[in-house]
Amino acid sequence: MIPRRAFHRDLLAWFARNRRDLPWRNNRTPYRIWISELMLQQTRVDQVEPYFHRWTEKFPTLKKLAAAPLDDVLKMWEGLGYYSRARRAHETAKFIIRDCGGKIPDTLDGLLALPGIGPYTAAAIGSIAFGIDAAVVDGNVARVLARAFAFKRDTKSAAGKKQIQKWADELLPRGRAGEFNEAMMELGATVCLPRNPRCEICPLRKICRAFALGAQEKFPAKIAKKRIPHKHVGAAVITDSRGRFLIAQRNHDEMLGGLWEFPGGTLEPGETIEECIAREIREELGCEISVGKHLVSVKHAFSHFTMDLHAHLAKIIRGRPRAIDCAAIKWAKRDQLRRFAFGSADQKIISAIEASK
Repeated sequence: MIPRRAFHRDLLAWFARNRRDLPWRNNRTPYRIWISELMLQQTRVDQVEPYFHRWTEKFPTLKKLAAAPLDDVLKMWEGLGYYSRARRAHETAKFIIRDCGGKIPDTLDGLLALPGIGPYTAAAIGSIAFGIDAAVVDGNVARVLARAFAFKRDTKSAAGKKQIQKWADELLPRGRAGEFNEAMMELGATVCLPRNPRCEICPLRKICRAFALGAQEKFPAKIAKKRIPHKHVGAAVITDSRGRFLIAQRNHDEMLGGLWEFPGGTLEPGETIEECIAREIREELGCEISVGKHLVSVKHAFSHFTMDLHAHLAKIIRGRPRAIDCAAIKWAKRDQLRRFAFGSADQKIISAIEASK
């Protein structure tokens, strides 16, 4: 039997007493709800809050976001990761201004028709901003339901996702979808934690099968993670006679697209880092460099690989750099580098440059 009463009465009563005062819960507009949902995906609330404040000060409206240069958008997102979300937000804002009369659609079908808006984001915006009866399932919600029903299958598999969504849809209180979705996400984020869940204060503990079994931490089912590859990457910190630094903008259709970097690439078998850097600059910028001393090495982890990034000082010895395998190049003075949007690893190279004055 589906324990609707506990979810409709006890959970919502708990949420009314314990909901956090978060910036996107104040001055609610469809635009602010949308941006908060984009930022919160796979990111902790405490990390998102300062970004949300800066973003909404810089782009307080959909129109401001649509009119902004992509470089400014990426700079406001800098350090938050998953940069494709920032690019999609910019593209979607322009689409809404151009093709939707400047208003975010207020139907589920209309939201799903927007570029870059999938079922999760559409359900979140639709339920919270417009009161649409649509259940949201994120990692927090999946964990709450997996424990409540002692679900033994992988919640990230196709069958697992289907079952979790089915339970969320069945439990949804009609007319209170936004409140319910926020309550479920809040419970997972603050009480039904991945480790050491706070079951003693959980409003669902009376109906939670995992709690009854004393097996809370066995759910969701633990699936062995695949080992992810590790790469060594070389980067050239190229300077000219005026003390400027050559930076390159990544192609917009690749990982970290639109961000700036110190040009370079992945080490190939049999190469030294110095040989790798010289080859990458030849291929990417069409010029020859002399690779000098090591500046800094940076360890960084992405979702699908880890890397050691090795930055070396360099000088151009032949040819003029051109944007052959990148979107653009620029020469920037040391005190101008922070004006551009860089990924986290390249920001550490900038810190090393600043420290080497």
